[in-house]
Amino acid sequence: MTTATIQTGLKKADRSEVSEALTKVLADSFAVYLKTHGYHWNVRGPAFFTLHNLLEQQYTEIWGALDDIAERIRALGILAPQGYATFGNLTAIKDGDPEQEAEAMLKELMRDHETLIATTRDTLSLADDAGDEATADLMTQRLAAHEKFAWMLRSTLGAR
Repeated sequence: MTTATIQTGLKKADRSEVSEALTKVLADSFAVYLKTHGYHWNVRGPAFFTLHNLLEQQYTEIWGALDDIAERIRALGILAPQGYATFGNLTAIKDGDPEQEAEAMLKELMRDHETLIATTRDTLSLADDAGDEATADLMTQRLAAHEKFAWMLRSTLGAR
């Protein structure tokens, strides 16, 4: 096995701390992806087509971001987590219930995005403190995406 020194200009302790925070962002993102996709399949009611399409747009965007987050973890020299059990131990997002009515699904997803926004903000702060501009940039992009998703869900529910 070849061991190479990582020369990114970041201290090893900072890389480790930021990577650990990124694994939580990855786990929360994966959990929101799975729930959004499941609700896309199971949503019912008069607004089915609109909600089905809204959720598809959201889970498709999140799916693409998962790879970016995992690759950032690897660029920092840490192995990206994998597996349902591992993600389940890292995330605060609970599984969804396909028996729920559409409104309950959307409310739950909105709260999940708000949870992910908080996780992302914490990671952004750590990255800023470490001088890790690449992670900060990625977290800024993810923050904007999840704030938009939460707003879209809030607006769909008729809230401001």
